[in-house]
Amino acid sequence: MIALALSAPAVLAQPASGVPAAIEQASGMKPSYNAKENVYKISKPRPDMATINGWKLPPFLGTTSYAGFAPTGNAAKVMVMGDMVLYEDEVAPAMDAALDNGLEVTALHNHFFFEQPRLYFMHISGMGEANAMAAAVRKVLDAPQHIRAAHHAPATAFPEWRVPNENRISAAPLDAVFGKKGESNNGMYKVSFGRPVKMHGVTAGDAMGANTWAGFAGSDQQAVVDGDFAVLESELQPVLKSLRSGGINVVAIHQHMTGEEPRLMFLHYLGQGKAQDLAKSVRAAINLTDTKIDSTARK
Repeated sequence: MIALALSAPAVLAQPASGVPAAIEQASGMKPSYNAKENVYKISKPRPDMATINGWKLPPFLGTTSYAGFAPTGNAAKVMVMGDMVLYEDEVAPAMDAALDNGLEVTALHNHFFFEQPRLYFMHISGMGEANAMAAAVRKVLDAPQHIRAAHHAPATAFPEWRVPNENRISAAPLDAVFGKKGESNNGMYKVSFGRPVKMHGVTAGDAMGANTWAGFAGSDQQAVVDGDFAVLESELQPVLKSLRSGGINVVAIHQHMTGEEPRLMFLHYLGQGKAQDLAKSVRAAINLTDTKIDSTARK
């Protein structure tokens, strides 16, 4: 298969020959066509990515990145949906490429057990001109190539991890950032905000896990934060962009419940740095949601 170039123009001129030509020109890949569903599809198999108990995962059974383009009937506009298979160290660059180029990231999770190295699957979607959407997908497909060009083997650890084993997080400065008194435990700190939903006529809130929370360990100068955001579907993309702008890794996007009202998406995150800087980044993302925080404490 012809390798993709490492970069491509964000938007290319719309060819007169229509959607498939636009996709091919912008992505560098000739799309296949499903006449029954009127979908144009580009695929990028990634062979020899991982093994399970010594058995090599074949691209045909799940290690192929792809994007499908469905014409909307409105000139050259299409809806795109796709799935990108990634190593851990490729997730953040691929996510940034999607978010920075007009695509939405709708899920991030695993598809297998016990694969080595670990694989993640990032689902994307978007709506727009065929050339713009295909160029955006190409940016996402190119992102892993940049990482593998610099480091052939997938990373097995963060390049810098300076979190001390002894926890000494100061609670008061974080309370001030979040506008709420958090919980301290053996030098660690945690704060939680409920996002109540109705399930089977019963309200589920903070204590039942319908919440946004942040936990801190390490020291004030060298801290790690991890946690979970409970967001409405309309809040997901702004929160993703906000966390990534703060240098915080998004490690999973999925649902925790079924049939809840309103529907919530959950995203898990992990970051390291100064505790107050991390708290401010998390708080900035919370401010983009309707999570209930004391208005007098809103930063």
